[in-house]
Amino acid sequence: MANITAALVKQLREMTDSPMMECKKALVEAEGDIEKAVDVLRTRGLAAAAKKAGRETNEGTIGAFISEDKKSGALIEVNCETDFVGTNAKFTGFARELAQVVVDNKPADLEALMACPMGQDTVDGELKERIHTFGENMKIARFAQRTVENGALDSYVHLGGKIGVLVEFSFEKPETADAEAFKTFAHDVAMQVAATAPICARRENVPAETVEHELAIYKQQAADSGKPENIQEKMAQGRLEKFFKSFVLTEQEFIKDSSLTISKYAEKVSKELGDTVTVVGFDRLVLGDDAE
Repeated sequence: MANITAALVKQLREMTDSPMMECKKALVEAEGDIEKAVDVLRTRGLAAAAKKAGRETNEGTIGAFISEDKKSGALIEVNCETDFVGTNAKFTGFARELAQVVVDNKPADLEALMACPMGQDTVDGELKERIHTFGENMKIARFAQRTVENGALDSYVHLGGKIGVLVEFSFEKPETADAEAFKTFAHDVAMQVAATAPICARRENVPAETVEHELAIYKQQAADSGKPENIQEKMAQGRLEKFFKSFVLTEQEFIKDSSLTISKYAEKVSKELGDTVTVVGFDRLVLGDDAE
């Protein structure tokens, strides 16, 4: 029997991008002949993924999943080559299944996710199987996950998977999660995040460097106006307030009712339910936008 070294297995893996154990099995079957082992993997459809690995993956979908108790949730971006596959029900279903894997396993990063169990294999193995089935290169770009103790999560996927939102809410009474008023509020807020792209949920969450950067611009604009210094400061602070109202979720006007801000809407729902409902934070993934 040929000596199947770890280095040989590693070399075959790099050549074919196939799972490590499959590479070892192929080498055993090919009696250590790496070229024959490549053919073994190709015959099994496992090396086909590597053949497509250089193709661009500019299409895809955002998948979302929330646990039944609404305490854990995840978003995941899965890319493919064409919109035809990106909108295919089996592909979008795979993305939702992957989001559930994230919720169930809470991986620290993409590398950890690829090693998580999925079906009869790992995420890595299942992804390669989908690549073989669809005949397109695919990749998992990123994911976001949240877990709450006193509160609930809601998600919203917009534009057929182009935008995905996960919003975290806190409250005190467990029954609030199942109240229709809360469900409507949570859905409305998730839609608001999708539509308006706020940078943070609350003013105190806006990074200090962002505030400093904006204020510096507004101060320069005020200085260019030629107004007295005390007026310039008021002008700059006024523009900063407008910035907060535009880009801080809880301070934005509610898109369905401009008489309310999201914060006032939360107060209204809290009063109706006899609880204190608060928007804690959110994740917003836009397909293909790594900086989002």
